[in-house]
Amino acid sequence: MLSITLDESSDLFMPLSGTVTEINPDLNANPELVNSDPYGAGWMVKVSLTNAGDFETLLSSEEYKQQIGV
Repeated sequence: MLSITLDESSDLFMPLSGTVTEINPDLNANPELVNSDPYGAGWMVKVSLTNAGDFETLLSSEEYKQQIGV
């Protein structure tokens, strides 16, 4: 699991291992992008995965919605 501290008050936990290669600089001035455009301008980090096969174990957005009852 990858744990990233973006600032002094929040951590980002990911079910993947890897190296952060880029952090979205636009979030400093516009953190609301995470909620308003999470699949576009609100991206948080780019990660180079240690094991690309780990990605295949993640749920799709539809599978996740079903699991949480949305």
